[in-house]
Amino acid sequence: MRALLFPLAIIAALGATVAACSRDGSSAQARAGDPNAPVAPASCSDLPDGPILADLLTHAPITEGEAGGLFSGHFEWAAVVDREGVICAVAASAEDPSAPWPGGVNLAKAKAYTANAFSADGAPLSTARLYTFTQPGHSLAGILASTPFKPDCMTSPDHPKVGIGKLCGGAIALGGGVPLYRDSRRVGGLGVSGDTACTDHEMAKRMRHMARLDPEQGELADDIVYASVDGPSVYAHPLCANTWRNGKKMGEEMVAHEY
Repeated sequence: MRALLFPLAIIAALGATVAACSRDGSSAQARAGDPNAPVAPASCSDLPDGPILADLLTHAPITEGEAGGLFSGHFEWAAVVDREGVICAVAASAEDPSAPWPGGVNLAKAKAYTANAFSADGAPLSTARLYTFTQPGHSLAGILASTPFKPDCMTSPDHPKVGIGKLCGGAIALGGGVPLYRDSRRVGGLGVSGDTACTDHEMAKRMRHMARLDPEQGELADDIVYASVDGPSVYAHPLCANTWRNGKKMGEEMVAHEY
């Protein structure tokens, strides 16, 4: 499909991180930092840790064209969960963690959980594709209320590691969450938040591809669908402000009238 544009040095670093994590079941970031910091479980060993996640966030907006949205994907939070939905890592794309939307840190965790929770080994389902299913009158209406985000996982940008090693839940049907795969097996989920939901999805999709964690069907298997562009679909997600997909402008969010 599209060319892999992520720097080879970062790919090599990801491999080194995975190998290091596999030896003792903890992330390099936790080992080198505060000994009291939460530690990711061994099930996170084949997934990006905090530093790698930050690198992916930094490079995703400058690969494969415009990401769209309000900030072109430059002010984002990202979170990764393992196959069981336990949070493995959290990172921001800015040195100042309060620069991106503060609420993004918790939304990213919820999107990662949802993408993993509603995908199977052979059936990837991004959070963007859940949108229409969960609207009133559709078959999954009300399902998002079944798994609320746990209050003890709620955190401010200054303490993003809160929740690591925990099953925090938080079902959400907005673009920005994608399941992660290795050797045709679902190994977790990635959530991105901090821009429009459409740009969050674009960023998550790019990051998954750069990390080589696409589903067997390919990087676009669970891509976001826009009914105004692609035609009617049960997988449809609304257009957002300045919506771009795979390097092409898709359109704009519907304007409001008579407020």
